[in-house]
Amino acid sequence: MAKTIMIVDDSASLRQVVSIALKGAGYDTIEACDGRDALSKLNGKVHLIISDVNMPNMDGISFLKEVKRHPGYKFTPVIMLTTESQAEKKAEGQAAGAKAWVVKPFQPQQMLAAVAKLVMP
Repeated sequence: MAKTIMIVDDSASLRQVVSIALKGAGYDTIEACDGRDALSKLNGKVHLIISDVNMPNMDGISFLKEVKRHPGYKFTPVIMLTTESQAEKKAEGQAAGAKAWVVKPFQPQQMLAAVAKLVMP
């Protein structure tokens, strides 16, 4: 059975690029435009979340903290996919529970490698 990955980003084109790469690698995807939208769509088994940091309504770090409070998603790995490369932001993301930090622009293979490491078989 295919693993489901949630893509959270306010850029529709970026969500599409990530979704195409993931589907090509055999994953199912759910897309959300910001943290609030993503929380409303977390109702089934999501094996991994890829989230932007800077988004309207609810940013990626706030979203991550909310996800980690939810018993069903406490151990769901999260990859932050962002233009942010400062050490402080990375530290804030890791403290909130991010397992990986991929800086945009990114190579789809680089992201798929991170996904493969974090999605449990």
